[in-house]
Amino acid sequence: MRPTDACPCGSGDPYGGCCGPLHHGERHAETAERLMRSRFSAYAVGDLEYVWRTWHPRSRPDALTPDASLEWTALEVLDVVAGGAGDETGEVEFRAHYLQDRRSGTLHERSRFVVRARQWFYVDGTLFE
Repeated sequence: MRPTDACPCGSGDPYGGCCGPLHHGERHAETAERLMRSRFSAYAVGDLEYVWRTWHPRSRPDALTPDASLEWTALEVLDVVAGGAGDETGEVEFRAHYLQDRRSGTLHERSRFVVRARQWFYVDGTLFE
């Protein structure tokens, strides 16, 4: 992805000024929603290392395996509870749209986030059908 391309998170900003600096370790997400958006973008651009680094150590898997048949296409943020500056926890409900083997699908989740060492981490989520 080029820095001038639209960021996959749906912010409307260019990737190089939005999620790109987070993925490259130049800064950290300021809010739970920002972290969730940057994690979606990381999935969309194939940066599973960022996804793994921002997953809380107590709940993250040992490794993440890429799926070449999966393309993340759009993100809708539906609800945000806490997760701002000064908060220790937050929740973000979203729909992540994808294509897999030419079929469209949607992942609907309410994700939980926590601050650890002044940095937001994804803990886990509840999937909706």
